[in-house]
Amino acid sequence: MGRRLLEPSLDPVAYAFVHRLRTRFAETDAMGVIHHASYLAYLEEARVAYLRDLGHPYDDVRGGGLDLAVLEVFVRYRQAVRFDEEVEVRLVVGAVTGATFQIAYLLRVADEVRATAVTLHACVDGSGRAARLPGWVREMFGG
Repeated sequence: MGRRLLEPSLDPVAYAFVHRLRTRFAETDAMGVIHHASYLAYLEEARVAYLRDLGHPYDDVRGGGLDLAVLEVFVRYRQAVRFDEEVEVRLVVGAVTGATFQIAYLLRVADEVRATAVTLHACVDGSGRAARLPGWVREMFGG
């Protein structure tokens, strides 16, 4: 992943936002653990909750004719997550440019690190073409 600039910290204090969710049985795989693909939905749920918490629900972003497309995802699985565990998803925005930004994530269960992740996002217009990030994104996170 050549564009990844953020290195997710293992220190929960390094993160600006925390979102908690409970895993579901439907997310388990044949080994009885949460399937690796389910982690992507957890990252998305935390991102959407963070935007809402900042006063910019995703519907408002889309209403402005923009989308924050995911270009890349990097997940490092450290320990299995299992059914009915409460997962704490922490995130922080960084590496902001004119049209892209990255988010680092820390996923923990009962204070144990289960995974870290980074997502790279680009701002695109309704036709899918690159666009400048909204001013509030640059103001809040730099760039």
